[in-house]
Amino acid sequence: MAALAMPFETITVLVLAAGQSRRFGSDKRLAELPGRGTLLAATLATLRPHFRDIRVVIGSDDDAATLGIPADIVTLANPDAQRGMGTSLAVGMHALSQASRARAVAIMLGDMPWIRDATFMAVAQRAGEALIVRPTFQGEGGHPVVFGRQFWPALCRLDGDGGARHLLLDNPAACIEIATADPGVLKDVDEPDALEPT
Repeated sequence: MAALAMPFETITVLVLAAGQSRRFGSDKRLAELPGRGTLLAATLATLRPHFRDIRVVIGSDDDAATLGIPADIVTLANPDAQRGMGTSLAVGMHALSQASRARAVAIMLGDMPWIRDATFMAVAQRAGEALIVRPTFQGEGGHPVVFGRQFWPALCRLDGDGGARHLLLDNPAACIEIATADPGVLKDVDEPDALEPT
C-alpha cells in the first residue's frame, strides 16, 4: 500500500526502545522474526514506508548498529532508561521540541512490528496540533498514539514508568479513538512466545 505524502510528513515518529526486557529473559530487541530480521528492525520497517522522520530512543550503553537501526534513523540516548518509559518519552520529546517543526508526534513501542499499513494511515490522517489520536481494537486502546504539538510540553515532563496515559485521561475532549480491525495495535512482546505473528 503506497504511503501518502501528507499528513505523514508533518508527523514525527518517536520509537521507545530503551527497555531492559526483564520479562523476556534476554534483549528482545535482538530477537529474530522469521524473514523480517530483529524485532526492533522489523518494527522500524513497518514505519519507514509512511513516515519520513523516525527517531529511536535507546539506552546510553546501546549501540544502534548492533540493534539493527539503519544509519539514516536518528537515535537518542536515555541515560535513565532503568527508571521507566516516562524518562524515554521525556528524552525524546525534549530533542523533538528543539529540532522538529512537526505538528504531531506518533509514539511507538519498539516491539510492535505487526501494526497494519491501514492503521498508520488512519491515525495520521486524523492527527492535529490540539488532538490525541489512538487506534483501538475491540474497544482497547493501542499504538501508535499521536500527540499534537499542544501536548509536547507535558510529554517533556514525564518521568518514571507511568508513560503518557494520564494525558489521555486528563484531556478527553481532545482524544480521538479510531476503531480498527488490527490486533497488532495491542500486540507487543514481553515473553518469547509472543513473537508468533498475530
